[in-house]
Amino acid sequence: MEKKQYTAEYKAKIVLEALREESHISEIASREGLSRTQLQNWKKEFIDNASKVFAQNKIEQKAKQEVSEIQERESELMKKVGQLTIENDWLKKKSSQKLGPSWETKSGFKR
Repeated sequence: MEKKQYTAEYKAKIVLEALREESHISEIASREGLSRTQLQNWKKEFIDNASKVFAQNKIEQKAKQEVSEIQERESELMKKVGQLTIENDWLKKKSSQKLGPSWETKSGFKR
């Protein structure tokens, strides 16, 4: 016999209904085709893990902040690479103008 699988959304909906106490757990379980014990277990698991929701928010916020900082740093580094490339190209051009076509050999520059 195959065990029935329930989505997290479905479980949360049913547990929240049970927590509102508008209907007795036995009534909700019967209506939904669940055992009373199963619903009580879901309710206990939900309550036991409620604090993780807030911890998860902090983890997500920290991760977003770290990603933002990494992207900002990457942007700064790319600007620096661009600036250094421009300066390097300018120095090569000026070296070629001052030292002639064989400027690399005369300057000791090696690629």
